[in-house]
Amino acid sequence: MSLFTNILASLYVPLLGAVLIFLCRRFPRIIEIIFVASAAVLLFITFSIFKFGSAIYHQTFELYPLIADIPLAFHVEPLGLVYAAVASSLWLVTTIYAIGYMNANQEKKLARFYMCFCIAMMGVMGIAFAANLLTLFIFYEILTISTYPLVAHKENTEAKNGARTYLGLLLTTSIGFFLVSILWTWQVSHSLDFTIGGILAGKLSDGLMLVLFTLMIVGIGKAGLMPFHRWLPAAMVAPTPVSALLHAVAVVKAGVFCVLKITVYIFGIDLLQSTSANVAIVYLAALTMLLASLVALQQDNLKARLAYSTISQLAYIVLGAALATSASMIGASMHLATHAVGKITLFFCAGAIYTVTKKTSIKDMRGIGYQMPFTMFAYTIAAISIIGLPPMVGSWSKWFLIDGALSSGQIVLAVAFLISTLLNIMYLMPIAINAFINRPASTEPQYQEAPKSLLIPLSMTALLCLLLFFLMPYFYEFFQRIP
Repeated sequence: MSLFTNILASLYVPLLGAVLIFLCRRFPRIIEIIFVASAAVLLFITFSIFKFGSAIYHQTFELYPLIADIPLAFHVEPLGLVYAAVASSLWLVTTIYAIGYMNANQEKKLARFYMCFCIAMMGVMGIAFAANLLTLFIFYEILTISTYPLVAHKENTEAKNGARTYLGLLLTTSIGFFLVSILWTWQVSHSLDFTIGGILAGKLSDGLMLVLFTLMIVGIGKAGLMPFHRWLPAAMVAPTPVSALLHAVAVVKAGVFCVLKITVYIFGIDLLQSTSANVAIVYLAALTMLLASLVALQQDNLKARLAYSTISQLAYIVLGAALATSASMIGASMHLATHAVGKITLFFCAGAIYTVTKKTSIKDMRGIGYQMPFTMFAYTIAAISIIGLPPMVGSWSKWFLIDGALSSGQIVLAVAFLISTLLNIMYLMPIAINAFINRPASTEPQYQEAPKSLLIPLSMTALLCLLLFFLMPYFYEFFQRIP
């Protein structure tokens, strides 16, 4: 297949999967096969793009004009290829986990659930390969709308309220800030194309450049910056596979990916360094990173604690992008992948615990490692990776992020990264320690390990946290191409 065919196939395969699931909605086993097959084919298509080599980067394929001769257009560049590879890889694992989880918990309306999952992945691939801001915005909104039914899946009052918060905040930020900043960019540059070095140099004064950059990054509500972060904990009412989709595979990673891509290809690193347009986002991200960690410490619900952990970790990526140094951009790009692998494992573990014990409160998980040793061992591995300690893959991205802060002379921000890391230890490790050190009370029921359909995916992603630590030096040259 040609490169253009591969890009189109990455959009059509999940969409076709959604259509087939709808047509076969009365046959549960068939829609599960279609669901997994769609993910497997998408993974193959995505990784087949790598065979074209570096000559493909920034070849643009225009389909048809949308508005003011701005086309619906796609291209492949290193950052987008990283995001597409991470998303498609973890989507396949998530499909297996989702089928096991939904069946084990006897969830209803599975066809709608799997259809929306597929449409969401189409949105992700459109974002990954978008060649201009308008194309990116269209698929950004497709992703928002397609995940709304997933958040509201249980259809109880709590789920409906959480879904309203989710949809309301994401649409408000995208239409009120992101779309406005896109229109402003078009007005001053007469282009929305993602271009190496950016398209805004010399177009605005330093003060207006600061306003535009701040408006655009804040408008990407999926990145979870405070005070527009409440949609993330609100969405925790969704089934755990949706939480995994939100936090690791699709939604939040779409947000920080957009931040990275806009920083590199719309503003450009040199422009941000010379105009200080990044200063507001730098300190907003640093504040979000620390405050979200402090809030996570106070959460007794496991998924809520992991949600605030995600908000903090997303701020690492936004801060790395806003620092606009070579090291910080490499660290931010790496963290997009390393955090995804670690956080999806943590949510898989939370879902496994809930499926077996129906427990959501951390204080009730005393000694659970004796009853679910594989699940809690996987949790411990993922927690160490999120914290950023060797030999887990998360240590690579945190090293480059701290190096990026130091190389830009921002010692205060380097200290902020270290403080946040200490807070990571404080809210993640006591759960593992309590699970293995303290034996369960004699009055506790005897639980079995999670079903294999849940245990195999969480074991695979936990193993990746370890294996990728040793493989990352081989990927380093690829990440260097991004800035």
